[in-house]
Amino acid sequence: MTAPATSGLRLWIRSETRRAETRVPIVPADASVLIGAGIALTVEESAHRAFPIAGYAAAGAAIARAGSWADADDDFYVLGLKELPAKPFALRHRHVFFGHAYKGQQDGRLLLSRFAAGRGALLDMEYLTDDDGRRLAAFGYWAGYAGAALAVLHRAGLLSAPLQPCSRSDLDEALRRSAGREVTRPLVLGALGRSGRGACAALATAGATPTRWDIAETRVRDLRALLGHDILVNAVLTTRPATPFLTVSDVADPARRLAVISDVTCDVASPFNMLPIYDSVTTWQRPVRRLAEGPPALEIIAIDNLPALLPVEASTDFSAQLLPWLLRLAHQPPSWQRCAQAFDNACQRTGIR
Repeated sequence: MTAPATSGLRLWIRSETRRAETRVPIVPADASVLIGAGIALTVEESAHRAFPIAGYAAAGAAIARAGSWADADDDFYVLGLKELPAKPFALRHRHVFFGHAYKGQQDGRLLLSRFAAGRGALLDMEYLTDDDGRRLAAFGYWAGYAGAALAVLHRAGLLSAPLQPCSRSDLDEALRRSAGREVTRPLVLGALGRSGRGACAALATAGATPTRWDIAETRVRDLRALLGHDILVNAVLTTRPATPFLTVSDVADPARRLAVISDVTCDVASPFNMLPIYDSVTTWQRPVRRLAEGPPALEIIAIDNLPALLPVEASTDFSAQLLPWLLRLAHQPPSWQRCAQAFDNACQRTGIR
């Protein structure tokens, strides 16, 4: 997909405040494309980004100190991935990132109130979709890959904490070492989606053949079959109420074989959570939490930035998906209009505006 040169559009790539977040929405090679199309690009310095700032400077981007987006001119679109710092409270820019604020998540109302206070706006990339509602830029494949990989490595006794970003070749080598160790019956929910395909690929690298369930197989819950697997990778993200895959009482089933759950969607704070058996995410420092004693014990991995385990691969893939839509941002095509409408709708629902 190509686009005519875009003049007047100014983008600002902010540094991520979370130390474990080393991804970036646009990599240097794609930054060069944006600049070549007439878009003014500023990139903040970062001590932990997977791509050195020198690559952006060589592409022609202006370089700014970390956190200085707050002082940028009002017409900048501020581009990031994860949560904003607590200050400034009032947000006056148009921000493009994953806000996780529209489905009743914890702190969602607070984030929306910050935009109301500064008269800014959120263009949440989760709502950057085509006419059929399919997301146009997502980290799903690498989230699924990392989530399944961590589950396999933990089950095989090869997972150490704290987690560290790595390359795919290093992760795959660890998966190959795990082959044949305790992982015999993995199950992937949402196997046909981006995340599900990534999870299945990681399991294949580990020498495991997963059971693959998607819409047809999850239409009616088969609890006995679900509990009969040793690893469960949940890659199903829903936006409407549905019967959960597992409840607290299900976990107590004495016939349970299930030992490790990796919840890739990590929708714990949402009323649409399909795994309401835990109440908070796990972390890079403590990636695994025990939910029930055994035998076997049941443990969960629920990390909300899984693709950061593979920051170069995940960022490069995501950047290629997002690039065509940033080239069109100034023209406000329907895809970006849907983002704006989702923000307005969320503000109205919560009474912010």
